[in-house]
Amino acid sequence: MSGSRRSRWARAAFAALSGLIAGFTALCVAELVAAAVRPEAGPVTAVGGAVIDRTPPAVKDFAVRNFGTYDKLLLQLGILVLLAVFAMAVGVLALRHRRTGAATVLVFGVVGAVSAAGRPEGRPGDALPSVVGALVAAGVLYLLAGRLRVPETVPSPAAGETDGGAQRALDRRGFVIAATAAAAASAGAGLLGRQLQASQLAGVSASRGDLTLPAPASAAPPIPAGADLGIRGLSPFTTANKDFYRVDTALVVPRVDADAWRLRIHGKGVARPVTLSFQDLLGREPVERDITLTCVSNQVGGPYVGTARWIGVRLADLLREAGVKPPSKGGPADQIVARSVDGMTIGSPVEEVMDGRDALLAVGMNGEPLPFDHGFPVRMIVPGLYGYVSACKWIQDIELTTFDAYDAYWVEREWSREAPVKTQSRIDTPRPFAAPRAGTVPVAGVAWAQHRGIARVEVRVDGGVWHTARLAAAAGRDTWRQWVWEWPATTGHHTLEVRATDCTGVTQTDRRVGTVPDGATGWHSVVVDVT
Repeated sequence: MSGSRRSRWARAAFAALSGLIAGFTALCVAELVAAAVRPEAGPVTAVGGAVIDRTPPAVKDFAVRNFGTYDKLLLQLGILVLLAVFAMAVGVLALRHRRTGAATVLVFGVVGAVSAAGRPEGRPGDALPSVVGALVAAGVLYLLAGRLRVPETVPSPAAGETDGGAQRALDRRGFVIAATAAAAASAGAGLLGRQLQASQLAGVSASRGDLTLPAPASAAPPIPAGADLGIRGLSPFTTANKDFYRVDTALVVPRVDADAWRLRIHGKGVARPVTLSFQDLLGREPVERDITLTCVSNQVGGPYVGTARWIGVRLADLLREAGVKPPSKGGPADQIVARSVDGMTIGSPVEEVMDGRDALLAVGMNGEPLPFDHGFPVRMIVPGLYGYVSACKWIQDIELTTFDAYDAYWVEREWSREAPVKTQSRIDTPRPFAAPRAGTVPVAGVAWAQHRGIARVEVRVDGGVWHTARLAAAAGRDTWRQWVWEWPATTGHHTLEVRATDCTGVTQTDRRVGTVPDGATGWHSVVVDVT
C-alpha cells in the first residue's frame, strides 16, 4: 500500500474515532444534565421510549415472548450500537465537511429532544439533556476534525514520494491529546451525572425502606395446607417478589417518593373529585388478598403468570366515596383510565371494578412494600382481567370516562379494550425434552381462571384418553391451582397435553391462537423421551 493510501486510511480511522468520542460526549453530558432534570429525560431512554411507542404490537409481543424482561436491555444496546455507527459516519463526514459534520450532530440532539418532550409523560424541560449534549458534542467534533484536516497549502507529493505533508498535517500528537482530554472530561461528566442521580434516588429508596405496612383490617385467609403440593419442578403457590414476572414499557423504572405521591380521582360521573396522599391511603381500611396476575403476552405454557399476597385499599370504596356508580346502576362512565407516572394509560371496565371483586390499590406485596419494579408506591390490581386492562403500576391518576370516548395505550395499538383472563393450564414438570425413567412419573403444573376458579384439570398422552388430575386445595377463585397426575410412563417418545375446566363449566379450547388481541388459547403440550 502506498504512503498516500495509508495516510488516507489513517485519517479516516481517526475521523471515525473522533465521531465516537463526540457521541460519547453527547451521552455523558446529557447524563449530567438529566441529573438536574430527571433520569427519564436522557436521550437513550427518550429515544428508546419513542421506539417502544411506535413498535407494532406483533413485534412487541415477539420481544416479550423471546426476551422477557431483557427486551429493554436489548433495545438500549441496539440503540447504542446504532448511535456508534452513526457517530463514526458523522466523524468521517466531518473530515471533509467540518461544519456539516458538526451540524449533523445537532440533528441527533433535535431527535433526542423531540423524543423526550414528545412522549405522553414528557415535559418541556426533558428536551434539555439532548440539546446540551448535542451542542457540546458538536463542538468536540469540530475541534477534533480540525486536527485531521490537510491545509490547502500542503503540496501534493511528486511521483514516487510519500505524502509527508499530509502526514505532518494530520498532527497525530495534537489529535491524541485533544481526543484524550475530551474523552476524559466526558467520562467525568457522565460519572458525576450517575452519582447525582444515585444520590437523588437514595432519598426515594429511603421512603420505601422506612415504610411499615399497616396491619390488614381484612386479612387474607390462611393458605390451605394442601394448596402447595411441594413437587420438585412445580411452581410454588406463592411467587417470590424476585421471581415475579415484569412486563411493561418503562426503560427506566420510575422511582417515586411516597411522601410526594398523590392520586387524583376525577371525570365523568365523579360527584366529588378526590386527591389522596400516600398517608391518606394508608389511613383507610387495608385489605389483604392472594391474587394471581397474568400478562396478556403470556403464550400457552408461558411464564408470565404469578401469585402474590397483596395488601391495599379497595378501589370500589374510593370510587363510591367520589360518587361513582357502575353502568348497571345508572352511572355515565363505563371505563376507568388509570395513568402512570411514566405516561402509561390502562383502561379498565367500571362494572368489573365495582362488582364486588377485590380490585385494589395495592401498597404491599408478599409482606413488604411494593418493589419499585412492581409499582411502588401504589399500583392497581383487578382480579380476572389481564394486566394491560387492570394492573397500572406507579399509578397517579384515575379518570372516569367511556370506552367510546377514549382508547388507552394498548387499545390504540390494536389490543381489545376489554380482556377477561382466559382459562389456561401449564405443565411445569416434566420439562420439555426431559428424559424420565419408565415407571410412575408425576406430571404436574398449574391452572388458572381468575375470578372463576379451577374445577378440573385433565392430562392425556399421545392424543389418547383424558385422565383427571388430582387438584391441590383451592385457595380462592382469584388464584391459580396446582395439579398432579401420576403417569405410568412407558419407554419411548411421548407427548403430554393438559387442559383445564373452570368453575363455570367451560373447558379451555384446543384452538391455538396468539396473544393479540386478547390473550392466547390452546392446550399446553410437552414432549419427553422416557428411558
